[in-house]
Amino acid sequence: MEKLLYTGKAKQMWQTADPEVLRVVYMDQATALNGKEKDHFAGKGKAANNISTLVFQYLIRHGIKTHFIKKLADNEELVKKCQMVPLEFVTRNVIAGHFASRYGLEEGGSLTTPVEETFFKSDQLDDPFINESASIALGIATHQELEQMWGVCREVNTLLTHLFAQAGMRLVDFKLEFGHLSDGTIVLADEFSPDNCRLWDLKTNAHLDKDVYRRDLADLTTTYDEVLTRLQAVVTEED
Repeated sequence: MEKLLYTGKAKQMWQTADPEVLRVVYMDQATALNGKEKDHFAGKGKAANNISTLVFQYLIRHGIKTHFIKKLADNEELVKKCQMVPLEFVTRNVIAGHFASRYGLEEGGSLTTPVEETFFKSDQLDDPFINESASIALGIATHQELEQMWGVCREVNTLLTHLFAQAGMRLVDFKLEFGHLSDGTIVLADEFSPDNCRLWDLKTNAHLDKDVYRRDLADLTTTYDEVLTRLQAVVTEED
């Protein structure tokens, strides 16, 4: 019998008959400020799940190990059960968001090299910045594991920068999370959607991500549907 294990800001995790497999349900919900603001958007879960499915299938075809198994329905998927690493790996290609405000910079400026930042995953602590030595000292990950995960982040950045450019979008920044399978293997986990990345139109710099909700710029579901339509034009779902 299935059992609800966890309800997050945008997804629910359900236990299945297979102890190594979880069912993920994407909710029609968006949050800001680490969950302090929350609103309902009909169809948002469907769009986010379909986008994440296309991206994960694309990454798997290019050799990236992930927890993704298959899409079950418009807002549901099956994934391999992971022990999540409590870190968020952020890659920034363009000056935007907190990076701009933190250093008093104007959004949109190019970076000479991608900026890599790691944050301790904790809503209660507002996801504080954490460096490698602290991650190791706290027993979160070893130096070798951190190098492995950052190596995947760099591969993903190369692959998805190309993919989104084909779809007329600029990959401004994104957040990745990882987990350990039961045999200890580290895999890319969570999701990849406009919930955890910034996408701008290549020609106009119009926002095509959750910033349209954070900044009250446009309808969230309509924006996510636009991202999905563009991706579907350049990459197809494969079972």
